[in-house]
Amino acid sequence: MISLLARALILLPIFMASGTHAQITVDVSKITCEQFNVMQKADSVALWLGGYYHGQRRDSVIDMNKFEENVRKFRAACRVPDNFQKPIMQLIESSDVK
Repeated sequence: MISLLARALILLPIFMASGTHAQITVDVSKITCEQFNVMQKADSVALWLGGYYHGQRRDSVIDMNKFEENVRKFRAACRVPDNFQKPIMQLIESSDVK
């Protein structure tokens, strides 16, 4: 009969493997429009940016329709070839899209 300790040692790697996730950090101030346009998690970045700028204004209320409209405008501005190399935060701060 396998001891309790031996069973635990056999199962430990299985439980540890399921709980490990790669941690990704991103410096949003360095993302260019060209990079944003091809990002798999662009929606997450857009949400973060919305929260960041609302937080700066100490505004805890989000008008979801206006937010979605601003994201559409922002995505359109990022697709303009002249903006490809521009950091996304610089693009936002140089316009009224916040």
